[in-house]
Amino acid sequence: MDKKTLSRDGTPIAYERTGQGPAVVLVSGAMSTGGTVAPLAVPLSDHFTVLVYDRRGRGESGDTAPYAVAREVEDLAALIDAAGGEACLCGVSSGGALVLEAAASGLPVRRAAVYETPFADFLDDGAERNAEYTEHLTAALAEGRRGDAVELFLRLTGMGQDMIRGARHSPMWPGMESVAPSLAYDNAVMAGGLVPRDRLASVTVPVLAVAGGASPEWLREGTRAVAEASPSGSYRVLEGQTHMVDPQALAPVLAEFFTP
Repeated sequence: MDKKTLSRDGTPIAYERTGQGPAVVLVSGAMSTGGTVAPLAVPLSDHFTVLVYDRRGRGESGDTAPYAVAREVEDLAALIDAAGGEACLCGVSSGGALVLEAAASGLPVRRAAVYETPFADFLDDGAERNAEYTEHLTAALAEGRRGDAVELFLRLTGMGQDMIRGARHSPMWPGMESVAPSLAYDNAVMAGGLVPRDRLASVTVPVLAVAGGASPEWLREGTRAVAEASPSGSYRVLEGQTHMVDPQALAPVLAEFFTP
């Protein structure tokens, strides 16, 4: 990240800016930094000024206690200001929940797009699973058990125990543990893990909710519910795509939606 801006509480937020045109800010999900969504910035930068950033507590950005979702909304406000005062937003996975909250908060957002925000309304026992995850995640982080916190998250995503065991012995594990505290931030942004229908009802800008055709049905239905709960919402399915979406498949859909 070659640039930094200061959020309202003084936290430095690191970002990169590429391309020319209307501003677009990309928001990553859990266990990720701005580098995770940087590949999506490449095709979009042909038509837009694209900002990717490290969310607070990750990468080159700072962190200031105590955490609150409102602080992350203020981070986006600072980035939008750095981009020229108005921007479209795109959030991937749990980053989509932050994008939706930013749009509901009245930031100068022109349009908001999300890709498979993992709301669990259509997952069997989804609410109960999220409540259990929250309880165990809070305990693990309070006791400094970062590895256990990462394992809880991986299990929540559906990763099997053998794969988790392998991940613990992989070169990537220390990096995953380093951002483990931010799992609590994403969990707070997800606000219980169900579609925030009342909050979405107050969003006045167009919302595009996109899902992968090869993703589980509960993810697709949760994504559809986001569009249906937004006054100006629309729903798209990218055939053959999963939660790990190909940037080359998603970028044209976003470009069409974001073009003035």
